[in-house]
Amino acid sequence: MMRRFFRSCWTFLSRRGHGANADPPAPSAQAASIRTVLSSMRGAFLGIAAFSGIINLLALTGSLFMLQVYDRVLPSQSVPTLVALTVVVAGLFLFQAGFDVIRSRLLVRVASRVDESFGERTYRAVLGLPLRMTASGDGLQPIRDLDTVRGFLSGPGPAAIFDLPWIPIYLIFVYLLHPLLGLIATGGVVLLLILTFLTDHLSRASTADATAHGQHRAGLAAEGRKNAEVLHSMGFADRMVERWLAASERHLTAQQAASDVSGGFGSVAKVFRSFLQSAILATGAYLVIKGDVSAGAIIASSITSSRALAPIDTAISHWKSFLAARQAIARLETLLRSPFAAVKPMPMPLPAPTQGLTLDAVAASAPGLTEPLIQNVSFRLKAGQGLGVIGQSAAGKSTLLRAIVGAWPLLRGTVRLDGATLDQWHPSQIGRHIGHLPQDPALFDGTIAENIARFDPAADPAAIFKAAQAVNVHKMILMLPQGYETRIGPEGGALSSGQRQRIGLARAFYGDPFLIVLDEPSANLDTEGEDALTVAIRGVMERGGIIIVVTHRPSAIAALDLVAVMSEGTLQYFGLKAEVLRQTLKPASKPAPSLPDGGALAEAASRRKA
Repeated sequence: MMRRFFRSCWTFLSRRGHGANADPPAPSAQAASIRTVLSSMRGAFLGIAAFSGIINLLALTGSLFMLQVYDRVLPSQSVPTLVALTVVVAGLFLFQAGFDVIRSRLLVRVASRVDESFGERTYRAVLGLPLRMTASGDGLQPIRDLDTVRGFLSGPGPAAIFDLPWIPIYLIFVYLLHPLLGLIATGGVVLLLILTFLTDHLSRASTADATAHGQHRAGLAAEGRKNAEVLHSMGFADRMVERWLAASERHLTAQQAASDVSGGFGSVAKVFRSFLQSAILATGAYLVIKGDVSAGAIIASSITSSRALAPIDTAISHWKSFLAARQAIARLETLLRSPFAAVKPMPMPLPAPTQGLTLDAVAASAPGLTEPLIQNVSFRLKAGQGLGVIGQSAAGKSTLLRAIVGAWPLLRGTVRLDGATLDQWHPSQIGRHIGHLPQDPALFDGTIAENIARFDPAADPAAIFKAAQAVNVHKMILMLPQGYETRIGPEGGALSSGQRQRIGLARAFYGDPFLIVLDEPSANLDTEGEDALTVAIRGVMERGGIIIVVTHRPSAIAALDLVAVMSEGTLQYFGLKAEVLRQTLKPASKPAPSLPDGGALAEAASRRKA
């Protein structure tokens, strides 16, 4: 049985992430809570508890050694006895050190297992939160919470918790030396436990406040870094610094309050431990004078009582990290129960869309808002059609595009590709059939080829070149220092705004997606770029795709056959480009009835031409 136990511990210690020796997480673990995953590792915790027991029993070695030295070696003046005891004690201390190393390695593996179990869901939540609600701070608090939990589990705090149940053993040992010494040691334990509860009660609120203010401070820092050019060019960087300093002051105040409590009680605990050792030494000396105990009992009781108080002292010293971990677990539990943290199962693949796009009474809003920014938008596009969406600023054009691609939540209505709503597709499946260019191209740190290929590790170079050539950016890329292998830095910082937009266009066209949605694609393009965009739009329509373009420039809709006019969040006009533009350009014209079917409009136009 012992061989099986040590073999299982060694197997757990040998695992390094999801390698060859690591067991894959159970499917149910994707919906499990942190406490459930910790419960599933009860074997590892039993091993940690067993090693803790051995370590704590071996911790009595020093007390017993001193007891034997004072009571046997010194009275007999036997050097061989001293040498034998020293050899035995050295071996026991080596065993204690070995078991302590194994215990710490087990705790590190447990912490890594928790990180592996929830890393994917946590990062998915970080990516999904901005699409469903307004994120506080820089939006990365869940990642920091997971790091906090992992750091606590791999630190000295859990080891102290596993040592706490062995305190009575030390107290019994001291009682066996003399009841009065045991009473003093027990009183010290009780007082330290009271200090622990006071630390928890007084630092809980300030620790939570420090985390909240830390999120706000991190958010301001991220915003400033992202918009550094604007801050310095328009001269209000100093004001943002003042805002950050104010947030930092609130964060530091709360953190200082928490640190003052834990640090203050920790200092009191250390001083009290020193005083208690002195008190036990003084009491032991008094008992020796009276002849009630031997001289060795003085040192033995002092060492043992110090060992009994050590776990409580460690717990108090690390109580701030314990509270932070407990609050992080609570936040993560709430987050992981949310739908955007779930790892969606891969549904049966649907056929690639080839027929059309349908919007039925769509109402949508920005994440975290309940009032619709667009409402009652309905129309249908067939394969081979292109739609230009125009209107004044804040008319709902960009919101419409985000609703079509599923980036913003629908309050009402449906968006369907070939009759299937977007949620019937897995994101990795539907993504192959959609190309999207937002107003901010949102490039990522990597090579240009990786950005165009959407970081597909199995990307076909021919498809990358085809997408770049479709928007006439191939020659521009070749002029860069490393061509397609040029690293563009975070957020495409190494490129101009026009270059970023053209590479974002190439990414939208990569893989010939059925539906391409472009938001102000010509905003940073020159005449050559606009001509290339017009050719690319025609190419999408000729191959049977659907393309939707939001723009303020007439040149961007030159190749499109349909136009929609948005005003105050509603669809005012929808129809053939010439007819809609003629109606919207009439002075004081009244809104015409909506024509929701692009296919019917095209057929009517064909009949008129015939």
